[in-house]
Amino acid sequence: MNVYEYAMKVEKDGEKYYRDLASKTDDVGLKSILTMLAEEEVKHYIVFDKMNKKEAMPTQASVDVFKSAKTIFEKLREENKACTFSDDQIDFYKSALRSEENSYKFYVEKASMLEDEEQKAIFMRIAEEERQHMVLLENLIEYISFPQRWLENAEFNQMDGGKTIFGQTIH
Repeated sequence: MNVYEYAMKVEKDGEKYYRDLASKTDDVGLKSILTMLAEEEVKHYIVFDKMNKKEAMPTQASVDVFKSAKTIFEKLREENKACTFSDDQIDFYKSALRSEENSYKFYVEKASMLEDEEQKAIFMRIAEEERQHMVLLENLIEYISFPQRWLENAEFNQMDGGKTIFGQTIH
């Protein structure tokens, strides 16, 4: 299995996991965020598939996951809707966070080994997207661990690259 095939497997597994999590929650906001993350994994899969086949890269409009998540969380806060989640559910989200972290590290490591600058840039772009997913998942974990406190204290600052999301600085 080459690096592209491995990356495709990672992304396919991630998509399946997010869709599975989405199917297990009744919370409409969480379901939307998890479905969005699954779709992000599909986009990554397509990129790696094209790279593996040495085809032209697809031009896809990038989804601003932070902007979409911010909208969902603001709606939850407006509704003052706090849900109850089991420890098992929290563990599922923590597992997804670890997976995103592993993907991020893998893509950064592989990018450093690539000689082709375009491929290196693609790996780094996807690594950055995985890092954004990590920040989003950290906030999801905080939300499902302490929903009422999170909704009362959430700071929805500027959520674009290099700014602050949910009180955390991103670069």
